[in-house]
Amino acid sequence: DTEGLLRIKEENQKHYRRAQRHQEKKEKIQRHNRKLGDLVEKKTYDLKTQYEHLANLRRTHILELTSVIFPIEEVKTSMRDPADMSSESDNAMTSSTVSKLAEARRTTYLSGRWVCDDHNGDTSISITGPWITLPNNGDYSAYYNWVEEKKTTQGPDMEHNNPAYTISAALCYATQLVNTLSLILDVNLPKKLCNRQVNVEFCGENLSRHRFTRAVKKLNANILHLCFSQHVNLDLLHPLHTLRNLMYLVSPDTENLGR
Repeated sequence: DTEGLLRIKEENQKHYRRAQRHQEKKEKIQRHNRKLGDLVEKKTYDLKTQYEHLANLRRTHILELTSVIFPIEEVKTSMRDPADMSSESDNAMTSSTVSKLAEARRTTYLSGRWVCDDHNGDTSISITGPWITLPNNGDYSAYYNWVEEKKTTQGPDMEHNNPAYTISAALCYATQLVNTLSLILDVNLPKKLCNRQVNVEFCGENLSRHRFTRAVKKLNANILHLCFSQHVNLDLLHPLHTLRNLMYLVSPDTENLGR
C-alpha cells in the first residue's frame, strides 16, 4: 500500500506539472487572442474609415457627374391645378367640380389602365438640359404613336421637336448614367442594358411597342436596384417614374449615397 501510495503521489506531481504547463499555454494563447482582438478592432476601424473615405469619393464623383454631364432637374410647366384656381373661377363652378377636375388631372390612362399620378402631371424631369425631358408619370405613348405614324407615313420626318425624340434621348442618357453609376458605386445591375445597346433599344425607328416597353422596364429595374443599394427612402420611389427615381438617387440629400 505504501509503494502504491508513492506511485500515486508521483503521478499526481506529474499531472500537476503538466497542468502548470497547460496553464502557461492557456495564458499565452489568451494573450495572443487579445493581441489579435486588438489588431482586428484596429483593422475594422481602418476598414470603416476607408469605406467612409471611398463613399465620400464616390459621392463627389457622382455629384460632379450629375452637375456637369448629366444634370437632372424638375421642370415646371405653366399649367395650374384647378383646385388652386377655384377662387378665380366662375361662380357657377362648384367646389365638387373643381375637386373632380383636380382628381382627373392626377390620373393617367397608361397601358390600358388608369394610373394615379401624385405629382399632378404639371412637371417633367429633364436630363442634360431642360429641352430633354421625360413625362413625370411614365406615359411614353407619344413614342408609340410616333412609331405607328412612321410605319404609315412615307417620307422624312421634319418635325424635329417631336416629343418622341426627347423621350428617346432622355432614355438613352438615363441608361448611360445608370451604367456609369453602377461602375462608380461598384453595384452589379440586375438587367443587362449596356451602352452599345442603347441606340438599338431606344433610338431605332422600327422598334415594336413590346421591345421598347421591355427596354424601359429593364432601365426602371436597374434604377430601382441602385436606389435600394443606396438606401433611398422607399416612400419617394415609384416603379414608373424613371428620371424622378434617378433624381432622388443622385440628390445631395441622399445620406447614404456612395455606400
